[in-house]
Amino acid sequence: MHEMKKISVLCLATLVCSVAQGQKLSSAQLPEVMTAGSLREAILQHGSSGTSIESASTPVPMLMTTKNHWTLMLHGEGFVANSQQQADNGRGRDAWFSTNWIMPMAQRSLGPGELTVRAMFSLEPGTMQQRNYPELFQQGETAYGNPIVDGQHPHDFWMELAALYDLKLGKNALFSIYLAPVGDPAIGPTAYPHRLSASEDPIAALGHHQEDSTHIAMNVVTGGLTYKWVRLELSGFHGGEPDEAHWHFQPSPNGTAIDSVASRLTISPNADWTGQYSFAHITSPEALYPGEDQQRQSASVMWHHTFKSNAVQKKAMADMAGMDMADMPGMDMGPSSAAKQQAMSAMHMAPAPANDLAVTAIWGRTRSLNDNSKENSYLLEALYRFSTNNYVWTRMENAGRSNELLLTPGTPLPPNFHEEPIGHVAAFSFGYDHDFPFGRHLIAAPGAQVTVYRSPAALSATYGDTPTAETMFVRFRLR
Repeated sequence: MHEMKKISVLCLATLVCSVAQGQKLSSAQLPEVMTAGSLREAILQHGSSGTSIESASTPVPMLMTTKNHWTLMLHGEGFVANSQQQADNGRGRDAWFSTNWIMPMAQRSLGPGELTVRAMFSLEPGTMQQRNYPELFQQGETAYGNPIVDGQHPHDFWMELAALYDLKLGKNALFSIYLAPVGDPAIGPTAYPHRLSASEDPIAALGHHQEDSTHIAMNVVTGGLTYKWVRLELSGFHGGEPDEAHWHFQPSPNGTAIDSVASRLTISPNADWTGQYSFAHITSPEALYPGEDQQRQSASVMWHHTFKSNAVQKKAMADMAGMDMADMPGMDMGPSSAAKQQAMSAMHMAPAPANDLAVTAIWGRTRSLNDNSKENSYLLEALYRFSTNNYVWTRMENAGRSNELLLTPGTPLPPNFHEEPIGHVAAFSFGYDHDFPFGRHLIAAPGAQVTVYRSPAALSATYGDTPTAETMFVRFRLR
């Protein structure tokens, strides 16, 4: 674990110093985006959280350089935002806050396979007031020991600390192992902070806690087997969710032992499509309800398509079509080899597409094993980039909520309180932002988003029928 920390810090320091000093990198070292052509290539890039996969054609903005036998990468983004959540009876709230994350990663050949070490950090514990930011109808986790009502909690400073090893089994198969003191088990789609379709939205999805909330867990071990366009994974992990000690590792009330299990089936028939179904048994995830185990299910489909590519990217893709870089005869294609660097610069480190569309549909269900109560949430979100620097997006949700929303925000649970489903909240969000250069390797995008909610009958007296929210922000991204 200490060696993983050292490598992550080295990776982060090297790239940040390059940015600060204005170091000039070659086009092979400084891509605009990273893409893949198949499921196996997308897995080997490890550009997302945990072992989750988006469509292989999905572009990932990333800084890259090489040092000795290591390929070092860095990507991240942050929002500075003000959100005004407006509802009846004093439930509205507005605040300034920042959501953010940064991910350094290092790769190299090791033995017959490839080693990746990766960390992910967030400053959100210090960029939010009251240990959450305002979001009507959002619930989950705690602030000052009380349930969070109408707010989204910050991510931990240590979002991920992981090592991955990939072993190629012939031309079409791949065996992968993922070890993480803190990381992302094999459940759900790529979490919303890392999905392209959600990348311009500074606000968490309402259904986050049913769909993809297990993306930060303790002591994660995942094994995966990929054959052509199908992947099967099995994870063991500690089920207790992170507590309020967001700056450092802190065991949950029931320790840190591996006590939960998850499995995920991923299917990616081509570079534009991917889908997953996952199932998990989670031991005592909620701090407010110790001893209550849960089952979670998730199914999702992601689609990404580039409508207009840079001419160089098109030619590179045409030249490399049908070729698996890992199996080109007579060539050393390890992560630090010159041949692979050249191939990556031609095929995978292409300029950002001028027009592309990313769409995600998710269903998530949480079932209590104590009383068999269920909450289902549904999400459809889409992001369209046009003329290279312009983004428009929408997120539409129907999220199951519980009677915690009837509590006064910031107060303890009443004695003998029993959580149970109370109805579904509909939310419709629409936004726009535009990229501007902001320094040598940084872009900024001022933007705005509006959200209209529809309350279920049980919550109308508390919130009104159609609460609204307006969010103004500036998004920063490494590129």
